[in-house]
Amino acid sequence: MFTQTDYSGTRASQYAMLGKQLDALLEGESNAIANLSNASALLNQFLDRINWVGFYLMEEGELVLGPFQGLPACVRIKVGRGVCGTAVSEKKTMLVEDVHAFPGHIACDAASRSEIVVPLIKNGEVIGVLDIDSPELSRFTQDDQAGLEKFAETLIKHL
Repeated sequence: MFTQTDYSGTRASQYAMLGKQLDALLEGESNAIANLSNASALLNQFLDRINWVGFYLMEEGELVLGPFQGLPACVRIKVGRGVCGTAVSEKKTMLVEDVHAFPGHIACDAASRSEIVVPLIKNGEVIGVLDIDSPELSRFTQDDQAGLEKFAETLIKHL
């Protein structure tokens, strides 16, 4: 495994390598919880300056906490509420530079300052979200968004 600091190259090539690692890691495993657990661990190793990375999964019309790395988190989030719920209702990635400026932000960890949430879409339906928080303002870039959306596409093949 590599970390961001020991792989030289562009951010896009780092994310491409991460996607290949994910694909190899999940190859042949069909258990969604195991695959999401390994995906969150891989991202936690790859990304720096984050304080939470994990998944929320759709269950009976709301998001329910799934595998993650970080402090304990909110267990249930209604669609349309907070950054995660908004990503589901709009079916698009939410890149938030300052979570305190986001209307209706749900503060599970007071240390979080910025956030990116990528919806996991399978067969046209949102089945969950990838949620990553950082204690830094404006931590996530458009390069991160593109890389994490590709990561999610790879992950979906294994769910």
